[in-house]
Amino acid sequence: MNKHTRIEALDILDRYYGGEKCGLNFDTPFECLIATMLSAQCTDVRVNIVTSELFKTYHTPETFLTLHESELKEKIKTCGLANSKAKNILLTCHKLLEEHGGEVPETMEELTALPGVGRKTANVVLSNAFGVPAIAVDTHVFRVSRKLGLARGNNVMQVEQSLMKNVPKERWSQTHHELIWHGRKICSARNPKCGACPLNALCEDFLKRQKASRKKSNVED
Repeated sequence: MNKHTRIEALDILDRYYGGEKCGLNFDTPFECLIATMLSAQCTDVRVNIVTSELFKTYHTPETFLTLHESELKEKIKTCGLANSKAKNILLTCHKLLEEHGGEVPETMEELTALPGVGRKTANVVLSNAFGVPAIAVDTHVFRVSRKLGLARGNNVMQVEQSLMKNVPKERWSQTHHELIWHGRKICSARNPKCGACPLNALCEDFLKRQKASRKKSNVED
């Protein structure tokens, strides 16, 4: 995509998904952090079911640390990866109290120093809890942005850097949400609804497949 086409694609995403926000429910930066940690390889819907009960009693580092690791595992087991998630959540709570006065830090460096917190989680927290422009590259953002041609890259970091270069900074956070929702509703990993996609006239992957199909048809004729 050239710059003009990228902006056109972003405008279309805005029209279709401009009102969409983070799919996780939370009231505080700490709850945002915990919910995002739980969302690894799990749906937002499932995480919200778990946290709707969990956060009634446990919503600060101090309250989480009243739980034994086995107790926390039991409460979050339906989110998957409960062993590692429970361990990292409790270690993170300790670190928040010891190094940050119980508050969630507001920088990438400090967030990624927390146990179990990578760039994706940190970007989600920065964007949704603190309003910092950020692009968190999850499986949907990775797939959709590469198919459209909004980004290049063979790994998450390369795609994040490409998106940061190609998308105006003031649109980073909203574009992140829009790519996720587009991936959920239309550009799914299996059986994408390309015919109904409002971006198909701009999508590099769709246009490439259309061209290949016409070429094959011409050869067969």
